[in-house]
Amino acid sequence: MAQKKNIRVSSDYGEELAHVPLQAILLADSFAQKFRPITLERPKVLLPLVNVPMIDYTLAWLESAGVEEVFVFCCAHSKQVIDYLGNSHWMSQPSFSVTTIESHNSISAGDALRLIYERNVIHGDFILISGDTVSNMSLTEALQVHKERRKKDMLSVMTMVIKKSKPSSLTYQSRLGNDELLMAIDPETNQLLYYEDKADNSKMFISLDKTILADTPAVYFHNDKQDCYIDICSPEVLSLFTDNFDYQHLRRHFVKGLLVDDVMGYRIFTHEIHSSYAARIDNFRSYDTISKDIIQRWAYPLVPDVQFSGNSPPIKLERQGMYRAPDVTQSRSAQIGPFTLVGSGTSIGDNSTISNSIIGQGCTIGSNVSIEGSYVWNNVTIQDDCKLRHAIVCDGVVIKTGAVLEPGVILSFKVVVGQQFVVPAYSKLSLLPQPTKQDSDEELEYADSSSGVVESPLTATTLDVANGVLKSKSSDSQHWGTSEVGTAGVGYIWSVCEGGYEEEWRHSVAPIPEDKLKEFSLSARGDLDLPNHDANVLPPSGELMPGSESVGSDDDVTDGLKDDFTYFEKEVEATFLRAVHDGVELDHVILEVNSLRLSYNMSFADCAGAIFYSMMKLSLEAPYNSNGELLSNAKKIIFRWEDLLKHYLQTIDEEIEVIMKFEEMCLESATELSPLFSLILRELYDKDIITENAILSWASEKEEAEESDKIFVKQAEQFIKWLKEAPEESTEEDE
Repeated sequence: MAQKKNIRVSSDYGEELAHVPLQAILLADSFAQKFRPITLERPKVLLPLVNVPMIDYTLAWLESAGVEEVFVFCCAHSKQVIDYLGNSHWMSQPSFSVTTIESHNSISAGDALRLIYERNVIHGDFILISGDTVSNMSLTEALQVHKERRKKDMLSVMTMVIKKSKPSSLTYQSRLGNDELLMAIDPETNQLLYYEDKADNSKMFISLDKTILADTPAVYFHNDKQDCYIDICSPEVLSLFTDNFDYQHLRRHFVKGLLVDDVMGYRIFTHEIHSSYAARIDNFRSYDTISKDIIQRWAYPLVPDVQFSGNSPPIKLERQGMYRAPDVTQSRSAQIGPFTLVGSGTSIGDNSTISNSIIGQGCTIGSNVSIEGSYVWNNVTIQDDCKLRHAIVCDGVVIKTGAVLEPGVILSFKVVVGQQFVVPAYSKLSLLPQPTKQDSDEELEYADSSSGVVESPLTATTLDVANGVLKSKSSDSQHWGTSEVGTAGVGYIWSVCEGGYEEEWRHSVAPIPEDKLKEFSLSARGDLDLPNHDANVLPPSGELMPGSESVGSDDDVTDGLKDDFTYFEKEVEATFLRAVHDGVELDHVILEVNSLRLSYNMSFADCAGAIFYSMMKLSLEAPYNSNGELLSNAKKIIFRWEDLLKHYLQTIDEEIEVIMKFEEMCLESATELSPLFSLILRELYDKDIITENAILSWASEKEEAEESDKIFVKQAEQFIKWLKEAPEESTEEDE
């Protein structure tokens, strides 16, 4: 410390000591149309996500991550965004400034960043994020690495946050409904070398610049990464958009443009998060997925029972992941299932059932109503005998007696569904007719750039309340009259998007039908057009052997399905480690593991095996110098978490699964535990975790096995013999 006093402080170091607030640019417009017709009337960032506007999740994370100044860029329905923020608690938070920047003619993210550059409000490294992003990650490590890298290399202009994701072997899309992403990353430096989604690669192959392989000692290709759309940027990023007006889309143009630009030499790097949560709501499927993640507490503390938004009323967490406001009126015969939230002021009638759904505030739900996997927003009226499955119902909608919403239905604001009417699957209804003018530019997805007022011909609609018919001056607009939507039904049906029904299935809140999954699988195999293999052509897996005959085979699909348990096991391990390090309560851990079990369609035996695997793996990570110390580690962990493991040991089958999982670990992934097998098995018995019957049944099953499979039975031979003789000895003593 004394030596530091004699060091001369340079002017550069003095500048670093000056406090520069961490800034963020929040794009409140996604410049996309995937949430139409809803976003014709309300901006996407103000749509409720588990009853809280999306933008509140993003702002809450930015504040918690240490950001001090946020510039919110708003274009479509900008007045609504500005009014909402102006009346919110964000404007009065200490050390957290929120400023809106409004534009009426920006049609892309590039336009937005160019306008912000002109305002000269960004003075250092900043966070670039959209207002539909949910995260609980810490920025400390990513920011530090970014800044250290910048000191050594001023051409390192961006760090992208990524996360491991489960690739789909059938639909080539992630669980968020996005196209499967292909990335090439230098494993030593984390530099991003290639970025592509399959939407731009119908041949299922990628063309790779040979110089990447020539200049980089090792390149890892990934199709198991998720782009979190959280970027740490240097100020040069804004000037790059200003210098190049071709940069419109953040990924398709800017990122890809820098990756192939050999002149300027700018570089992009990645930062992978593991136990933290980060995801962006890009389509209706990701809306469904992220809603479930929030309910299942993956995004903690951004959960319903924590007051992170100043406008949200209190919600109480009850058993089985059910949340309910204190003033909900519920009939005694009504049933609310697990992973469901019911908002303030809502009433539920006799014999109605609600499961895996989010119900907003001020809703009226009649008798004998069935709601499953759906999102019902505020002030919705659902009359008696209605059925809703995997649907989104916006504010003010009325669903009359006996109506049915089939999977994938979207009802925009104040639509009226008539009595007994069945809304076909994947239909979208709105009081506004579908715009007749469609955008022709395939690269840009323009948003409605009005400031809250939908332009003609949409404003030409009038509602004939007396007759229950929606009329429009536009003769080209298709609408449903009274006879087509049931008694007093009101709304327009929108035609299927340009991508056809496949896009509707892929991006819907409804699960993809099994027959369609098979179609996707067959199509993916049958449509492959394998080119002549060059040295710079790689299959999407990243293998450097493109001559493999197994591309797109049935074995690939089967292997992909078998990988489900691997991903499940890793998710359980992440949950367990979060419980260990963050002190998560046992009930919450069980809740999260149960949600994983349902999501991956696993059994209690699978859960027990995965939990025990995580426990034993943790014992290896703790310091030890001998087998005795390792055994002590294992015993401490078993003692601490025995109640969690016991919860999933309902029958002898689950107990045998744990023993077999332990065998597998000792032979493959955790051979250090092999000498301790019988001692740890004895510990599990002494703690009443594994019963005598399970151990004897396991040993009995091994009698006809090969000698190589009897290693641990022989190691535990004395213990097994003692178990067999113990009842006889106790009987003699009793006599």
